[in-house]
Amino acid sequence: MSGFSIVMALLAGVALGLFFYAGLWLTVRRLLTAEHPVLITLGSFWIRVAAVLAGFVFLARQGPGHVAVAMAGFAAARLAVSRLIPERRPSAKCI
Repeated sequence: MSGFSIVMALLAGVALGLFFYAGLWLTVRRLLTAEHPVLITLGSFWIRVAAVLAGFVFLARQGPGHVAVAMAGFAAARLAVSRLIPERRPSAKCI
């Protein structure tokens, strides 16, 4: 594996992770106002999984080292998305 292909595999993993986890965040935000939340949840899940699976299958054709590096990028993207998205805490209302 050349240095360039390692960097490209890492960037591919980060891109796949950003797509997956940002898509999950958008789906969860939309559920509160959705008319059919089950359809949105399942549709979003299958679209995200299919895209990420296709990306990892492509990387697997390049070799197992590319998949390992992409997995590290995918995990890093999860950490980035969880830190960038503001945490919402329920407001403390007395009943």
